[in-house]
Amino acid sequence: MASGLFALFDDIALLMDDMAAMSQVATKKTAGILGDDLAVAAEQASGSSASRELHVIWAIFKGSAINKAIILPLAFLLSAFMPWIIVPILMLGGVYLAFEGMEKIYEYFFHKQSTSERIELKKQKTAEELEEEEKAKIKSAIRTDFILSVEIVILALSTVAESTLPVQIGVVTLVAILATVGVYGLVALMVRMDDFGYKLVNTYEDAKSFMHKFGLFLIAALPKVIRALAVIGTIAMLLVAGGIFVHNVHAIHDVVSFLPSMLGELLVGAIVGIIAIAPMEIYKKVKSA
Repeated sequence: MASGLFALFDDIALLMDDMAAMSQVATKKTAGILGDDLAVAAEQASGSSASRELHVIWAIFKGSAINKAIILPLAFLLSAFMPWIIVPILMLGGVYLAFEGMEKIYEYFFHKQSTSERIELKKQKTAEELEEEEKAKIKSAIRTDFILSVEIVILALSTVAESTLPVQIGVVTLVAILATVGVYGLVALMVRMDDFGYKLVNTYEDAKSFMHKFGLFLIAALPKVIRALAVIGTIAMLLVAGGIFVHNVHAIHDVVSFLPSMLGELLVGAIVGIIAIAPMEIYKKVKSA
């Protein structure tokens, strides 16, 4: 009996060692897309009133957790029984991400509103309209998170494809949890930078003290960080979308192979986004005519 227990503990220890080693590999492989996920999540979560920021982030976090709970078992089942369908699913997700990225660029250049117009428009909205706008923003963020989550899970799964099923489940689940908690934890910290800055300014009232100056720096830096993340998030969506097509369609890979990989992926993502957005814009114009 004792020898059987020791053998069980030994098997568990070996399994944990394998999971730890493979988790490091999987995390490194998904690090790039985790960075993209962070930028996109921060861009999607920004723009709410200060009192609603954490509420919005918490709602998106819960949606992201549900996304992972749906994606993980499906990914294991598809990998085991229908591996051929993984790439088409990724490419559909790539089209959606490219569409989202190019739509933001199109809106910026062709439907741009001045700051005063945006403020005036927001003042004219009722509390119910603002609530509906917030719900729509959360739904959009959760949809985008779903696509990025699929990519993260598939990439992590590819690193342990030759491992046993328990190792696959353990490693991919761990990466998914780290992605969700880590990404939205960092986003929550980012959007509360100004509150921390105000706390420092009020606590250290001497204007010459380092902490007071640091607090002022955090307050001034937040709008710039949010604007930068909006740009980075848009570029990230195009990069992820382009990367899906470049890595899975040999003809596209051959066409852009002479370019640096990042530039090639960005170009492909932009082209796919333009192709995706064109019929939507034509439909809108025809409908409004």
